[in-house]
Amino acid sequence: NEAMGLGQPFEQFVWRTQPEGMPSGPGDVDLSVYSLRKYLRLAANGNPTLLNLLFVSPDFRHIDSPLAKELRSLTPDIISREAAARYLGYLQQQRERLTGERGQKRTGASRKRFIGEHGYDTKYAMHMCRLGVQGVELLTTGKITLPVPEPHRSLLMEIRRGEVQQSEAIYWAEKLEHELKTLRQHADLPEHPNRAVLNEWLAETYVG
Repeated sequence: NEAMGLGQPFEQFVWRTQPEGMPSGPGDVDLSVYSLRKYLRLAANGNPTLLNLLFVSPDFRHIDSPLAKELRSLTPDIISREAAARYLGYLQQQRERLTGERGQKRTGASRKRFIGEHGYDTKYAMHMCRLGVQGVELLTTGKITLPVPEPHRSLLMEIRRGEVQQSEAIYWAEKLEHELKTLRQHADLPEHPNRAVLNEWLAETYVG
């Protein structure tokens, strides 16, 4: 694959109806397309967003293919304890932005509204805890349930709506963080993804 006819291997394409730096709203499109090579590299490294795609229910797949089914069959070779570090890192980033320890990438009108209405950024808080919930499930079971099952789903939505104090959300996140740190060492998963199998499949797929 070559991007834009410039002789460069294709890695990623992003297209948004909103200008870069502006949040998407209802009806907007926020599209990211990855090369298979880049997707598999990031997923094997434990990227939470890309790992979610392996567990999307058939009801929510607009397009499916034999290649996608092959990719999903490699899930046991992709998932490993390495993912714990990524979930921990993203959770900690969200908490640091929530508490002001890390500068926010942007504070748009919607974020300012959350802070004005609830006294803290409930979107950061919700994602902080969601990452912990999904990371613990992945490291415990080797899979992610989508959408997030109860009772966690309701609690996450309560945080999003500002019905939970910031201190309570942080306390929950700290408990999830402690679980992730334990699972990073003791989860019943391979220590590393099976990169030999993944690389062999990639080579055969690209050549084929």
